[in-house]
Amino acid sequence: MNSIMAVLGSSIGKKWLMAVTGLGFIGFLVVHLLGNLTIAGGAEAFNGYAARLHALGPLVTVAEIVLVVMAAVHVGTGIWLFVANCKARPVRSAVVRRAGGRTIGSASMPYTGLGILAFVVLHLANFHFVDKTQVTVFELVAKAFADPVYVVIYVTAMAVVAVHVSHGLFSAFQSLGANHERIKGAVLGASVILAVVLGLGFGLLPVYVALTV
Repeated sequence: MNSIMAVLGSSIGKKWLMAVTGLGFIGFLVVHLLGNLTIAGGAEAFNGYAARLHALGPLVTVAEIVLVVMAAVHVGTGIWLFVANCKARPVRSAVVRRAGGRTIGSASMPYTGLGILAFVVLHLANFHFVDKTQVTVFELVAKAFADPVYVVIYVTAMAVVAVHVSHGLFSAFQSLGANHERIKGAVLGASVILAVVLGLGFGLLPVYVALTV
């Protein structure tokens, strides 16, 4: 037990924690997107999807607890690694900042991460911590996306998610050992493709609802 804690307390261990929790969140996003796409089938289809989720009862509660724990680990570990990196390199030259083929995703990970966290809080306030006894889930979503300001915020947030995932997925596989030159290009390509799919999939939903409902 002590040896496990020692490993997790090291820089490598923290990168493993970031990788595992990050992959968990990406898996959640894929499943969440598939569920949200049922809104294209109309109110009955979307409300039916929400009812099936609600019928799972305790399993949903367990899943929510797991997501909260994962978020705490991911955010806390990410902040620790960011601070550690800043202390290790307090002064960076322009050459260093541009070295190593850094991308927008890799350079902005801490900032896109915090942006996503802020959006999640807003998203939960609008869709989770609300009284659903007087309205259906479809009506709740339709009302939220009737506000063009929230549509813009949502679409912008999904673009941020795409940027974060584009490097996050690649970095997770790198941290877990999938860093051989033969597969590095394929992993990077898959990361970008999934990021685009998630960004467009989630980002187009509020536009679709705003234009059709």
